[in-house]
Amino acid sequence: MKVTIIGTGYVGLVTGACLAEMGNHVVCLDLDAKKIQLLNDGGIPIYEPGLKEIVQRNVAGGRLQFTTDVERAVNHGTMQFIGVGTPPDEDGSADLQYVLAAARSIGRYMTDYKVVIDKSTVPVGTADKVKAVIAEELAQRGKTVDFAVVSNPEFLKEGAAVEDFMRPDRIVVGADDERSVLLMRALYAPYIRSHERLLVMDVRSAEFTKYAANSMLATRISFMNELALLAEKVGADIELVRKGIGSDPRIGYQFLYAGTGYGGSCFPKDVNALMRTGKEYGIDLMVLNAVDRANERQKTVLVDKVVARFGSDLRGRRFAMWGLAFKPNTDDMRDAPSREVIAQLARMGATIVAYDPAAAEEAHRVLSHVEALTIVDNVKSTLEGADALLILTEWREFKSPDFEQIKSMLKQPIVFDGRNLYEPALMKELGFEYQGIGRGTNQFT
Repeated sequence: MKVTIIGTGYVGLVTGACLAEMGNHVVCLDLDAKKIQLLNDGGIPIYEPGLKEIVQRNVAGGRLQFTTDVERAVNHGTMQFIGVGTPPDEDGSADLQYVLAAARSIGRYMTDYKVVIDKSTVPVGTADKVKAVIAEELAQRGKTVDFAVVSNPEFLKEGAAVEDFMRPDRIVVGADDERSVLLMRALYAPYIRSHERLLVMDVRSAEFTKYAANSMLATRISFMNELALLAEKVGADIELVRKGIGSDPRIGYQFLYAGTGYGGSCFPKDVNALMRTGKEYGIDLMVLNAVDRANERQKTVLVDKVVARFGSDLRGRRFAMWGLAFKPNTDDMRDAPSREVIAQLARMGATIVAYDPAAAEEAHRVLSHVEALTIVDNVKSTLEGADALLILTEWREFKSPDFEQIKSMLKQPIVFDGRNLYEPALMKELGFEYQGIGRGTNQFT
């Protein structure tokens, strides 16, 4: 099939590359000439395991192309995916200016039937706005051309997006006409041959499903983080509690890990957008309000532990930090807990030496104003002369480090583990002062 992807950010690039991988002819459009040049030169603007290889393979095979030519892109595909950003507006709602601009471009240049697919995360009712904008452009041209607007939200996990797209647990399609549904089934058929995973529903329900899914996952995270705070007070171990409740099949084990809060491009934005939608319709989403507040508090928990150990005047203190991205296998620094931790430590006079396997370049860009921060290219360089080690991201290379080396290089063997990578009993045996999240009260030795 001929497919056009509007937007070569995280969603658009993964979607385009994975559709090309199954033999479709895909043209990706972006108005950012530098990004398109980078892609045409074989580069990738984001870090995502496996994506670069798929892009390069399909570019070489002639199935994947990148362009800034709007008319060419619109004329190419029967299937027109809109995968542009929907950043939060000042009031927390999703900013639809890029989505509607993409829709206007389609209406301005289309000459035959198109299925316009909202892949971006958009509020309920966006498909109606997209449809109206395209119809308006066609009317201005004096043209009558059939088209359909479909909601097809993405459920890709950063760090596992290629795997999620190629082996989806579900594909949600919101559509109001049979022709567009048949085309969507044909497009996704190669990904769901083993058993049916395509869920067809009305457009508004599909739009709502994406926000509901992310808000549910964010709720689980904040709930466990609140339990972790209480577990510390009562002397319980949240990791054992997690296993105890996760073994209940009604609950399951996923998204029950206590830590320093959620971040990234999805959960914070989508929770706030759904709360804003609730306000527009006169519904106060009290649970989501609590989820958001709990997450903001959780981002400072590690700092609170540092202050409890060293005091609030951190002048002359140096801290090693492992991990900057909001989660492993990505370079995404958006709303990453590390940013708040770094900001607060710096305000109290500390210096921070940090390492991240993938996010160093992005961290340099977003944290260039923090003079107290130095970003290095290996874990060893963070440790020399540091007063303590802080762990913010659960990268694999942090899970089984050389503890003797850590102990010998730190001024004092103190670890603040924001991801509960290590067992308190083992750390005690090794001679460390160790603080995890919700691991009981007797963690310092």
